[in-house]
Parts: sequence; C-alpha cells; structure tokens
Amino acid sequence: MPPYYGPDEPADTIYLERTFVAGDFISGVGYGTQLVLYTTCALYLWSQRKTRKRSIFLLAYITLLLVIETMFMVVQANTVQSMYIDNRNFPGGPWTYFLATQQLPINVIFYATLFVLTFLSDLLLLWRCWVIWTGSGRMIAYAVISFPALCTLASFAMGTLWTLQSSQPGLSLYSKLPMAFGTSYYIISLSINIMLTILITIRLLMYRRIVAASLSPDHAKHYLSLAAILFESAALYSVLAIMFIVTYAINNPLNQIFLGVASSAQQIAGYLIIYRLADGRAWSTDTLDSQSLPPTAVFGSVSNMRMTEISSFQLTATDHHTTVGTGLSSSYPSQGDVTKRDSKLENSIVTPKNNSIWKRF
Repeated sequence: MPPYYGPDEPADTIYLERTFVAGDFISGVGYGTQLVLYTTCALYLWSQRKTRKRSIFLLAYITLLLVIETMFMVVQANTVQSMYIDNRNFPGGPWTYFLATQQLPINVIFYATLFVLTFLSDLLLLWRCWVIWTGSGRMIAYAVISFPALCTLASFAMGTLWTLQSSQPGLSLYSKLPMAFGTSYYIISLSINIMLTILITIRLLMYRRIVAASLSPDHAKHYLSLAAILFESAALYSVLAIMFIVTYAINNPLNQIFLGVASSAQQIAGYLIIYRLADGRAWSTDTLDSQSLPPTAVFGSVSNMRMTEISSFQLTATDHHTTVGTGLSSSYPSQGDVTKRDSKLENSIVTPKNNSIWKRF
C-alpha cells in the first residue's frame, strides 16, 4: 500500500475542501458562459441604441452585472490562493483558516457581491413579470407584482443581515446565526422566483390562444414554445436554487457546488431574457398590438386571405365557362370585370380593418 501524503485532517474536512474547489471550478465555467452572452447582448443592444431607448438602460444593467460578477470571481480566486497556498500550514488546515478569517475584506466582498447579484437578478425578473402583465392594463400589472415586490424588499433586508452576520469575527457562512439568516434569505428569494415564474407562465398561457389565432405558426412559436416560457420565467434557476437551499439548510458540503451552479444559472437566465429582448423575440407591452405585428405574420395572414379570394374567383370564372344547369353566360368575364374584381381584392388586402385578424383588437 503506497504511503499517504494527504493532509492530516478529518475526512469530513477534506470533503468540504474538495467541494469548495469544485464550486470554484463550476463558477469559472459559468463566468465564461456569461462573458459570451454579455458580448452577444452588448453588441445587439449597442446596435439598437438609436432606435430603442431601452437598449442603453439594458446595456448599463448587464455591464453592471458583469462588473460585479467579475469582482465575485476575482475574490473567489484570491480566497482559494489564500487558503491553499499562502496559508496552507494554518493550524487545522485551509478550511479552518477560511472559517477563522471571515471578517477580512476579501470575504466581506465575497458575500456582498453574491448578495447583490442575486438581488439584481430578482429585480430583472420582477420587471419582466410587470411587462408581460401590462398587456392586461397597468393597474392589473401593478396589482399582480405588488406582493412579489414586497417580498423583494424583505429579501433585501434579510440578505443585508446575512452578509453582515457572516462577516463578523468568529462567525462564518456556516455559523448558526448566519446560516439562519442565509437560509431565510434564499428561501424568500426562491419564493419570489417561483411566484414570478408561475405568474409569467400563467400570463403566457393566457396569451397562447390569441397569439396562435392571430400570428403565423413560425412567428407564434417564439412566444409559445416551452423554451420561450422557460427563458422568460427563468425557471431553471428556481430548480437549482431549491437544490442549494436544501443542501445548505442541512449543512451538506454539496451546497458549495450548488451555490456556484445556482448563482451562474441565475445570471445566465437574465442574459437569455435580455438576449431575447434585443433580438425582438421576448414579450413586450405591445406584443399583441396590431401595429407591432411583424411583416411575416401579416403576410402569412394576407396570403391565406388572397388564396381564398383567388380560389373563389377561379370558381366563379369556371361557372361562367360551364353552362350546364346554371343558366349563366358561356363566356369568360370581360377584362374590365377582372380589373374591377382585382381592384376590390387589393383594397381588401391592403386595408387592415377588413381583415378578421385585426378585428380581435
């Protein structure tokens, strides 16, 4: 049997350190994904800065998000270096050093950036819920988001207490009091996400029948597909956040892995929402506004109408030509009749009010 060269620490502590490093690795993968999504969204939004006023605001938002996420990653990398390289001979090992130095500025920044990232992501989802429900009226939208908004304020207060308590001398993220605050904070934040996910999903399903009847299938699928609902509601984060809260509440070391996964998933979900906004595929306050329907949708509807009219015209022409039992003239319609009929057809196509699609608005 080969000699043992590992640390002289309990097996549980070694397992904690392994999950700590694994969580940092997953956070790094998530950060790389966010860089790609940020670049794509920023290019889209910058190109639309002169045509869409909201683009500058969204560009500033994702830039702030990336700056804070970068600070979070730098702090994580510095923490790993401090634990496993600079202070590897600390009595009790790297994990004991980490728990004993929570009051250091680097660890305070770690908790603060993690909290701010989660709060900003909750605000984005709250705004998206308001936008989607605005189609039913602004007062209804405000009524729908009133309770989630109050919960967001409560989560801000609880998150602030969690950050302050976790960075006190002698305490840590896994001390009894900070863990109570942290569990409460993430439960409130998760509840907000679940509520908003349900509200957004309900509203999208309510729109389904109207949009499916009004838009062409190719255009409607951008709003009605399962992927669209998952993106708009950030449902993926809710699932991963549940895994983190459960493992964190029972003090299972795997919570460090799920913390990295859930945090990255929350930011990625936000970028996907903004990407759909920049690409024009996300729901907006005027998605069902007749003036905002894309040319492809209108062309598809008009094309169907034109084919119906042409088929009717051909049937009439055939009836003129076929005289069996009809008592009609056996000659084709004159060129003047054709011109008049075609003119009426063009008028019925060009004028939106004559189209049954527009009548539902």
